[in-house]
Formats: sequence, structure tokens, C-alpha cells
Amino acid sequence: MPELKAAFEQAVADSKALPEKPDNMTLLKIYALYKQATAGDVDGARPGFADMVGRAKWDAWNEQKGKDKDGAMQDYIDLVESLKG
Repeated sequence: MPELKAAFEQAVADSKALPEKPDNMTLLKIYALYKQATAGDVDGARPGFADMVGRAKWDAWNEQKGKDKDGAMQDYIDLVESLKG
């Protein structure tokens, strides 16, 4: 699906030029969908309590577990499009 990959790459570029910075929960979802689309299911141990940011990122990515890469790409594209205003 070269069209999906091209649209995903455009959405990644667009995400860096959004008119307003999204709230933290939205940023975590963007991160999680990107990681799921590019790397698949989360692996490795959940970061410890002292690493709050790493733990939040891991948890957000883990919520996407089982979603196929194409589905994650489409969800990422849809989310970024909704933020472009």
C-alpha cells in the first residue's frame, strides 16, 4: 500500500507543523500510533516508577497492542488530520 505509506509520511511531517501543540494525552496517542505503525507491538519491560515519561509512553503504546501496522498508520493519519484545524 504505497499510498498509505506516503500519506503516513506526510502526516508525520504535518504533525511537526501543527497550528497548536496538542495536549499531553493527544501527544501520547500520536507517539503510540507512530510506534505501532513503525515498530509493531511494544516490547521490553515497562519502565520503572521513577521514569514517569517513559512509563506513560510505554503504557500508551501498549494500548495499541494487536493493531496491525496499516491500521495504526490510518489512525495516525486521521488523528493528525483532525488536529490540523
